[in-house]
Amino acid sequence: MEKTGGKGLSLARRLYASRTLGLVLGLLCVGAAMYPLQPAAWVWGLMLFNGLLWPHVAYLWARRARVPFHAEHRNILVDAFLGGFWVAAMHFNPLPAAATLSMMAMNNVAIGGLRFLLVGTTAQILGLGVGWLVFTPAFVAQTSPLQLYACLPLLVFYPLALGWISFQQATTLGRRKRELLALSRTDSLTGLLNHGAWKDQLEVEYQRCKRQHRGAAIALIDIDHFKTINDTYGHVAGDIVLRQLSKMLKHNLRASDIAGRYGGDEFCVILPDLPLSSAAAAMDALRDRFATLGYEQNPALKVSLSIGLAVFNPAHDDAMLWLNDADEALYEAKTTGRNRVICCSDIRPHHALLNSI
Repeated sequence: MEKTGGKGLSLARRLYASRTLGLVLGLLCVGAAMYPLQPAAWVWGLMLFNGLLWPHVAYLWARRARVPFHAEHRNILVDAFLGGFWVAAMHFNPLPAAATLSMMAMNNVAIGGLRFLLVGTTAQILGLGVGWLVFTPAFVAQTSPLQLYACLPLLVFYPLALGWISFQQATTLGRRKRELLALSRTDSLTGLLNHGAWKDQLEVEYQRCKRQHRGAAIALIDIDHFKTINDTYGHVAGDIVLRQLSKMLKHNLRASDIAGRYGGDEFCVILPDLPLSSAAAAMDALRDRFATLGYEQNPALKVSLSIGLAVFNPAHDDAMLWLNDADEALYEAKTTGRNRVICCSDIRPHHALLNSI
């Protein structure tokens, strides 16, 4: 219900401005067409109510309704009905009638597409029928110059206003879509790319290296004994450690480097156009800095990093083999004492280990 109410109130606010402008301009158009017909006083009263008071009544009705969205749709049908009524009252004067019906049709399409256009057209036909019964059936075949000029503000300014509202709505929707896309690609705790988004970037970098014959490195970073940190100091302390590492990655990497949270206590970094020696130096500096961090809430807490590094290998058939190299290097760093950076090229091949036994 809250969602429906919020959506309905937002619609009511948008339509309040356009309805107010459209009906004031429509009052000029219809008033000019009705004046030569010398209508009764009650017709003038209804005309003034429709042009000047109805927009405010409709807005208050929608705001106070249990479901504002449905109330606003009813308001639009009332607009369409009255539009048809005034076309009959004007004795189908060509230009005022065409201006009234076309502006309302434009509004109905903008609100609800073809379906609402058909519903609105039905309401207009019903209004035409009631107007035909109330007023003496007659046709005014010509539009006077005064009536033409009275219709011009409606024909010029209302489409402009409706277009501006539609543009603002499209801009807002586009911004929200970008925000949702960013949220879907971002890890909520650290603000870095999440697992899937980072792997997408890895594939992009792999294809770039292959296509341009460029070099790059990737690093997998593991927080040493993270489970022990959670068990000893609590999960809040663990979250602080994760955020500290993400902050350090953001502040110490180059603008072209791409960092992400791979999962749990593992982070990942793409280092484009960086040779192995430079990548190793950058990761070792990161490891040193992180090891010196202090934690105000837990002064005794000291945290180290194990980092596995791998450079782009043109012989690899896909990016996952590149990632696997970094994973093997990380495993080596963790099994040989932790708190170190190991490059995949430094790992002794398996067959060499067998021969040394």
